[in-house]
Amino acid sequence: MLSILITGANGRMGKTVQEAVQANPETKIGAVHDEGEDLKLAMTQAKCTIDFTVQSFTDQVLSTAVNLNKPIVMGTTGHTEKQREAIREASQTIPIVYAPNFSIGVNTLFWLTRKATEILGNERCDIEVTEMHHRHKIDAPSGTARRLLEILNEATGTNYENDIDHGRLGNIGAREQGRIGMHTLRGGDVVGDHTVMFAADGERLELTHKASSRMTFAAGAVTAAVWLQDKESGLYDMQDVLGLT
Repeated sequence: MLSILITGANGRMGKTVQEAVQANPETKIGAVHDEGEDLKLAMTQAKCTIDFTVQSFTDQVLSTAVNLNKPIVMGTTGHTEKQREAIREASQTIPIVYAPNFSIGVNTLFWLTRKATEILGNERCDIEVTEMHHRHKIDAPSGTARRLLEILNEATGTNYENDIDHGRLGNIGAREQGRIGMHTLRGGDVVGDHTVMFAADGERLELTHKASSRMTFAAGAVTAAVWLQDKESGLYDMQDVLGLT
């Protein structure tokens, strides 16, 4: 049975991951960790770490895991490009599943978004992305929305820094063809809603995923931890775990 370390154990997601680990017949809780506690000691008590914390904790998780040669499932979002590079560098030593979302439904949305973009393109359609989360979420756009934008960029040959419009304000004129809109909403206790819209003259296609429970993310992360056990060092995502690549 796979023993798992859960970081951020007292947070909303940490508590849900504990439930998911206990519900999976292939896993058990090896250790839990929270701010101010000994991470190295906790990590030695488990075979794999599931981390849903904050990006400021990522460097410590990575360095400890590399030193102990322990695999990581990382669902933390909001990383800088420097931190993303640190994750890629750590994956040369240990296996890491790094994903913005561990839901099977959301990963299906990723796949569908790529296919729809390949068919419709950004010349025929105006593409808009919206996401909504609870009032406590600290990063925007969400990691899932950021991944959707990356997929759209890859499929259309556009660039995140130069071709994304984050909201609109004032007398901005007509919409420029080929650009992609991104709109972030925050409020209440929304777990996570994401929509990709393809709007053309005379028709509109919308791809939407709505999460009503954090358990869908937690259960997916546990599935990823089990999948990761026989893997060599490298950087994987949930598309690899689900066989959607």
